[in-house]
Amino acid sequence: MEIKEKVLTNLKTVLDPELNINVVDLGLIYDVTITDEVDVKITMTLTTPGCPLHDSITSGVRYCIEGMEETRNVEVHTVWEPAWSPEKMSPEGKRLLGM
Repeated sequence: MEIKEKVLTNLKTVLDPELNINVVDLGLIYDVTITDEVDVKITMTLTTPGCPLHDSITSGVRYCIEGMEETRNVEVHTVWEPAWSPEKMSPEGKRLLGM
């Protein structure tokens, strides 16, 4: 399995505490970039800009990937454009929300 696939698999352990659905299936992870030196840059969003759990979720993402032996440095960038919408969710995320 490639490092990027392992990163995405590990990110599925990070849950949005309010919805109890992982950040990958919620569609919050916009991009994962891995450098040759196994540094990881994650671009993500949250369901709303004023999310009170912003620090909790982004810290969970960072710590989840920092714990992987295949990675070195981890950067998490939160963006608000494009805005999150339910259409960004995976089929599994939509199923879990009953959509």
